[in-house]
Amino acid sequence: MFKGSIVAIVTPFSAKGGSASGGKNLVVDERKLRELIDFQIKNGTGGIVPCGTTGESATLNFDEHEKVIEITIDQVKKRVPVIAGTGSNSTEEAIMLTKKAAGAGADASLQVSPYYNRPTQKGLYEHFKAIAQSVKIPIILYNIAGRTGVNIEPETIAKLAQDCKNIVAVKEASGSLDQMSRIKQLCPENFDLISGDDGLTLPVLSIGGTGIISVVANIVPRDVADLVLAFEKGDLKKARELHYKLLPLIKAVFLETNPIPVKTAMGLLGVCEPDLRLPMCEMSEGNLEKLKKALKDYGLL
Repeated sequence: MFKGSIVAIVTPFSAKGGSASGGKNLVVDERKLRELIDFQIKNGTGGIVPCGTTGESATLNFDEHEKVIEITIDQVKKRVPVIAGTGSNSTEEAIMLTKKAAGAGADASLQVSPYYNRPTQKGLYEHFKAIAQSVKIPIILYNIAGRTGVNIEPETIAKLAQDCKNIVAVKEASGSLDQMSRIKQLCPENFDLISGDDGLTLPVLSIGGTGIISVVANIVPRDVADLVLAFEKGDLKKARELHYKLLPLIKAVFLETNPIPVKTAMGLLGVCEPDLRLPMCEMSEGNLEKLKKALKDYGLL
């Protein structure tokens, strides 16, 4: 079972001179990544997702992608599961990345639905089935139509869960509790439903979800972990208190496209450099002020 607060960890960069276009030449900051991993585990995080959307996987080259996953596995040292983001809109590429992650010792793979090419439901089924058959590690589907342009329907998820024994969970970021309820109805009882939206963690837990793959946990890991733990212990009052405490901060870290605000917040808090690779860019001044206010109101700044 994949449960609790699982962080979609940022990829910290450091600047090395200038690029040909006059901007920063950003390289993966291994030392800082190791620090962030330890910070997460010390604060109750139950799993690490490297190379997800929040980790800017789309702008990592293959060598960097493998390096980030390998560093994460090495630093975690089996203290919590490492769920490597290895999805792609190319099935062959996704299989390659997933095999490498499995070989490096990843505990599972997070597979985003193919983006841009917008396959049919049959195409989605065949894509995920081919990946699942290529490795033995567990596969977690990642459904986020707002970024990929295609929704994995509950019936497709249920068929994959039935036909591929190592497809064991879905990170659901559709925003639809109705759809998530359908997934719980149709899939095997031991198939994990994981929230992909920080603001829906508590509602998803209430319909049978097991946890959250979180963005906001990059800055407040203890509170996100405690929310899930409180729910698991039946302390609904505490879970609700944390839910409402977190909501304004969650709203702030999604003022602009993820991971722009959360990485900016980490820079403001001195946790890591806020550098992003293009086409991700710095926040607008108006949204930056809103983010700063949310951090101050939370007691972080």
